[in-house]
Amino acid sequence: MKTLQEINREWNGADANKYLAALVDNRLKSLDYVLYNPHDIQFIDYSHPDGRRTYIRSLSFVLQKAVREVFPCARLRISYSVGNSLYCDLIFPDYREETEEDMVLIRGAMKHIVEKNIPFKREKLCTGEAQKIFAGGGFPQKALLQETRGHFFTSVYYLEDHADTFYGPLVPSTGYLKLFDLCRFHRGFLLQYPQPDNPGKLDGPPKLNKLVEVFEEYVHWGKIMGIKDIGSLNQKIQKGQTKDLILTGEAFHGRRYADIADRIFECRDKVKLVLIAGPSSSGKTTTSKRISTQLKVLGMKPVVLEMDNYFVNREDTPRDDKGDYDFESLLALDVQFLNEQLFKLLDGKEVEIPSFDFLTGQRTFNGKRLKLKENDILIMEGIHALNPVLTRDIPAKNKFKIYASALTSLSMDENNRISTTDTRMIRRMVRDAQFRGITAEETILRWPSISYGERQNIFPFQEEADVMFNSALPYELAVLKSHAEPLLHRILPVSAAFPEALRLLNFLSYFTPVHPRDERYIPYASVIREFIGTSQPD
Repeated sequence: MKTLQEINREWNGADANKYLAALVDNRLKSLDYVLYNPHDIQFIDYSHPDGRRTYIRSLSFVLQKAVREVFPCARLRISYSVGNSLYCDLIFPDYREETEEDMVLIRGAMKHIVEKNIPFKREKLCTGEAQKIFAGGGFPQKALLQETRGHFFTSVYYLEDHADTFYGPLVPSTGYLKLFDLCRFHRGFLLQYPQPDNPGKLDGPPKLNKLVEVFEEYVHWGKIMGIKDIGSLNQKIQKGQTKDLILTGEAFHGRRYADIADRIFECRDKVKLVLIAGPSSSGKTTTSKRISTQLKVLGMKPVVLEMDNYFVNREDTPRDDKGDYDFESLLALDVQFLNEQLFKLLDGKEVEIPSFDFLTGQRTFNGKRLKLKENDILIMEGIHALNPVLTRDIPAKNKFKIYASALTSLSMDENNRISTTDTRMIRRMVRDAQFRGITAEETILRWPSISYGERQNIFPFQEEADVMFNSALPYELAVLKSHAEPLLHRILPVSAAFPEALRLLNFLSYFTPVHPRDERYIPYASVIREFIGTSQPD
C-alpha cells in the first residue's frame, strides 16, 4: 500500500515535484491517492491540461486563504478566465475598489502561504454537513449547488482552518505553487498563472477590454434573470420555470442581434462588408443568419460570400509540422484574389464568384456572377475574418467586424468558474454526433488541435472587432446535458479520451437537466438548435 506521491518520489527522484497529479487506469487522481494493487500510472505535469487545471485550482485556494487573512471582512469572487489569468474582485463592506496596496498585501500573504508548504487535505462528508460548513463560511452558492445536485456525499478541502470545495484534485501542498502574480485589471484584478507552453513564464498585462465588457454585460443579465451560478439555475428548473428561462434568454439574444444590425444600419453609407469570426462552436452560423434577418427588417439586403470558395488549389495548400494539409492557415486562402474580387464588388462592378470543389481540391468557375445592388451588403464568416491581412485592400471604413463566442457567465459557485472552452467543446461534441457522424471520442481527441488553431488564428484578433456577440445562453448546459452524457458514456476506459470524458461527465452532473419535452420552447432560430438539431431550414 502506497500513495501516488510515494511512488512518484521513488520513480522520479529529484524531478518528483514537477508532477502535480496522476492518471491511474486513465482516471485522474490527486497524489495523496492510496494504491493497494498494481495499476497503470501516468504522472502529469503542467504541460498536461489536467495538470494545469490542478495547479490553477490549488492556486485559487491559496488566494482565498490569503484574502481571508489580510481582509477578513471582504468577499472574494473568481469570475472567469482572461488569457492565462483568472479575473477576480473583492467586495468590501464599504464597496471600495481594490488598490495597488491591496495587491501588495495579498501577494505577500500568498507567498508566505507557499513558503510554509502547507498540505491540502480532503475529507468526504455528508452533503448536509458540508452545506452547513459552506453556509457558515460565507459560501451560500456552494451550499445551494450541493443541495440542488442531490448527492449524498461531498468532498470538502482544507487549507489549515479554511474549508472549500473544488471539482477536481489539488496539488499535495502549497509549496508546489511557486509561480503566480496579481495585477490590477479593469474593476478588479487578475490572478496570473504560468503559460501552457512555457511553465516558467507569466503573461504580460492583457488588453481585452471588449471581452471583459461582454462578460460583465452577461453577468448583469444573469442577475436580472436571477441566475448567477449553477445552483440558482438548477433551482429554477426544479421549480418548473424552464419555459420562462428559455424565452427570456432568447429575447435577450434577439435584442442583441437587433442592436448589432442597428449599428450596421447607422453606418450603411460606408459599411459594405460585414465580417464575422469566432472559435469553434461559437455560433457563427446562427449569428450570421440572425443578423442578416435583422438587416432585412431594416431594408438592407445581405449577400453571403462563402470564404471556403477562396481556398487555393490543393497543390498550393500549406502543410503543418506533421506534413498534413493545414486548411486553417491563412495561407490556405487566396487572399490576393479575394481582395481583388471584394474591391471590384465594393466599387460597383460585377465579378464571377468561384466555387471550390473539395473532392478534387480545385477552384472552378460555373458562371455564377455577382454585382451589388442598392442596399446590398456583403456578409463573410470564417475563422480569419478579423485578421486584417484577409481584407487588407479594403478600407477600414467599409468594414464592420463581429466576434462571436460562447462566454459562459455562469459560475459553479463563488470561486469556481465554468470554462468557456468546456461549453464550446460540449456544443461541438453534440453537433458532431448529430450531424457529422463523428463520435464524442473523436471530438475530444481532435480538440487540442482545434484549440491550437484558435490560439494561432482567432484569439489574437478578437479585439479587432467592432462588436462582440456572446452566443452563450444561461440555460444551454442544462439542455446539452441530456444530449452529451450518452455520448460520453460510450467512451471506453482504454481510450485516450476517457479522462476528459470523465471530467465532462462530472461537470455535467451538477446540472439539473431540462426535460426533453421542454425543449419545444427553444425557438427554431435559437443558436442552441445549431447543435441539438431541429433548426429552422435555410
